[in-house]
Order: sequence, then C-alpha cells, then structure tokens
Amino acid sequence: MTTENKICFRHGMRDGSPIALGYFAVAFTLGIAARNAGLSAIQALIASALNNASAGEYAGFALIAAGSSYVEMAVMTLVVNARYLLMSCALSQKLKPDTPLRHRMLIAYDVTDEIFGICVAQPGCLNPWYAYGAIVVAIPGWALGTFFGVMMGNVLPTRVVSALSVGLYGMFLAIIIPPARRNRVIAGVVALGFAASFLVNRLPLFSGVSTGIKTIALTVLIALLAAVLFPTDTVNKSSSSALDSENAPHSP
Repeated sequence: MTTENKICFRHGMRDGSPIALGYFAVAFTLGIAARNAGLSAIQALIASALNNASAGEYAGFALIAAGSSYVEMAVMTLVVNARYLLMSCALSQKLKPDTPLRHRMLIAYDVTDEIFGICVAQPGCLNPWYAYGAIVVAIPGWALGTFFGVMMGNVLPTRVVSALSVGLYGMFLAIIIPPARRNRVIAGVVALGFAASFLVNRLPLFSGVSTGIKTIALTVLIALLAAVLFPTDTVNKSSSSALDSENAPHSP
C-alpha cells in the first residue's frame, strides 16, 4: 500500500466512524426484527455482514417472518435495493478510468446511502482506499448492532422489546419525511403507498395473496405510476421554478 493510499484509508476510517455508530443504533432495532423472525444472533450477524441495507434487510426479515418463498425474497430485495444501482453508476464516475475491476467490485459491495454520500463528496477522483476505510468500520457497526439486537431481544422483557421495535418505524420515517417535505410529488407517492398498503391488507379480494407478492406489486406499480405521471425533469423544473419565484424580488 502506498503512502497516499494509507492516508486515504485513514481518512475513510475517520469519516466512517460516525456512520458506524449510527449503523449500530439502527441495526440494534433491526436485530429485534430478526429475532421476531426466528433468526439466531449468528444468523442475523451473517445476514447483516452480507446485506448492509436497512430497508432491504428489514424487508427480508419481514418476508422470513411471513413464510414467503425464496423467489419472493429475491425479487423484493432487488426492488427495495434498486436505488443502489443508480448510486453505483454515479459513484463509478468518480473513479479514474483505469481503476481495476477488483476495486470497483469491492466498493460496490458496500454502496450504502451514507458511504455513497461521503465518497461522492470527495474532491477530484475517488481513491478506492478511502471507501475501504469507511467500509471497514461501517460493516462491523452494522453487523454487531444486529447481533446484539437479537441477543438483547432474547434477554429483555417483551414490553421493552416491543418498545425498541418502534425504532424501526422511526428509521423509515427519518428516510421518507425530509424528501416528502421538500417535494409534494414524493409526499403524494408516500401517502398513496400507505393507503394502498392498508387497503390490500384489509380487502377480502387480496386475502389469498402473500404479503411478499403484495409488497412487490405495490412497490413496482406505484413507482411506475409516479414515473409516468411525474417524470424527473418535470419535477426538477417545478422545484426550480418554485425556488426562483421565492428568491425573485417582489414589488412593494
């Protein structure tokens, strides 16, 4: 390892340490979900080490608890984690053209929202060793958080475990509320998703459909509807126009 790579690796570890602490807290509540799905602490540890994605992993645990098939789980994980494909495309533009494939694949292993954020914000081209430094502290924080979540879920009283499970809903609210407040289209899509999910779980017409299939179908259909009715360019132009009108000088 060259001196430059060592420096970048240390900087990555420094910037990744707060992320690891946040991961531990979130993954602790994820461990509660893993425990409720019947997974052992070791199984949850391995799952988090191989799938460092909050929404995708929670969806997987929910499908395990619902007794869904492997196909449903694979498709749902692909749909929920589809945004990482876009992040990876954007991050690949930060790498030098001659970056070896092995470095690209190692970085792709842990393209999370937070690691993507600090990597894409680096000035100039991204040194892969910076990403490795962030990853090497982030993954243990996520995996160990899940592990201890299962362990504590087996020790703590049922009421305390139930209270900690609320942290998962707080995690998802923290993800969807900020963009929903900034964009009315996103807020409408979120509201539609909640309403549609409630209806398909209450109407007798869908009682014979598994939870996994219903979740996959709603995710794809609502996302497709939003993409057709509100293309990205239209949304961006609307936001820019609104911002321009706010910043424009007003006559007295």
